[in-house]
Amino acid sequence: MRQKRVVIAMSGGVDSSVAAAILNEQGYEVSGITMNLFSLPEKYCRSENLRSCCGWKATEDSHRVAVSLGISFYIADFRKNFEKKVITDFCKEYTRGRTPNPCIRCNQYIKFDFLMQKLKVFKADYLATGHHARVEYETNSKRYILKKGKDKKKDQSYFLYPLTQDQLSRTLMPIGYLTKDEVRNKAEKLGLPVAQRPESQEICFIPDKNYAKFLQSRSHEACKPGPIVNLKNEVLGQHKGIIHYTVGQRRGMGITSKHPMYVLAVQSKKNTIVAGTKNQLYEKILLASQVNWVSIEKIKKPQVVKAKIRYKHKEAKALITPFDSDKVIVEFENSQRAITPGQSVVFYDGDVVVGGGIIDKAGRQT
Repeated sequence: MRQKRVVIAMSGGVDSSVAAAILNEQGYEVSGITMNLFSLPEKYCRSENLRSCCGWKATEDSHRVAVSLGISFYIADFRKNFEKKVITDFCKEYTRGRTPNPCIRCNQYIKFDFLMQKLKVFKADYLATGHHARVEYETNSKRYILKKGKDKKKDQSYFLYPLTQDQLSRTLMPIGYLTKDEVRNKAEKLGLPVAQRPESQEICFIPDKNYAKFLQSRSHEACKPGPIVNLKNEVLGQHKGIIHYTVGQRRGMGITSKHPMYVLAVQSKKNTIVAGTKNQLYEKILLASQVNWVSIEKIKKPQVVKAKIRYKHKEAKALITPFDSDKVIVEFENSQRAITPGQSVVFYDGDVVVGGGIIDKAGRQT
């Protein structure tokens, strides 16, 4: 019987490194691949302080781990793909007054599309990642389901809701069954050189966290000043370009008011920022599109779920109702703070990901 082959996406971090080690122990023929997604300035890409899953530091660390495990190692150049599918979309969404999540796009179009296509080259059976999530097959529904990772504080299922049944059937996520402490302990026992490497946090292609500077270098149109108005359309002040603002933001408003003012909406067509009080940030309803169903084939009638409107958001009870072929209306039991167009809303039934989509409109806009 042929030994099962698996390609593991290696970021140089402890999670993907331990995932590779586990698969190696389980008897798979493992090949490690690090994706070259973009070119960082040298001061960043070789920095010991770089907390990114990409760049030459990640490549070097991944190679060191592969050598220590005795597995083959490769680099895949996806810079053009990443530019087109992730960075260009990121910039486009911000100029539309929306706040995208590039990590979700990267998983959807790069890791589980372009990288998964590389399985043919390696004659591999599976693609593996170091995500804190679980993929299991449910015999009753005859579907592959996506579940939260064992470590709920590190769970990354939110970023994976766009995965299709075909993609899930060829995916392994061994880290999903471990806590972060267990992962680091195993890395220490194995003597992996990345056992204590800090976790990746910032958007990988903007290591200095200066989103506005990055966006300004690519879109001058979104840097034009314009009015800041309240819900009555009364002008409160001037903004310095819509790329500097996102729903829920308080800092940088530059307006005088008796009460703290927050961004309620970014109207790109009018080049206008709508501001209001903290209470006005709360909404109960949203419209989501580009919905992908995971644990079910499709939604046929209203269904009660727990929903997250951003990665760090606490799940909240909601009713999802089909609206169109790939759209749903989500009505929360209690109002939620700063529902943001461009972000993803993900639906859960306990530990199981039901599905998710992109937030198009919120509250009064719906």
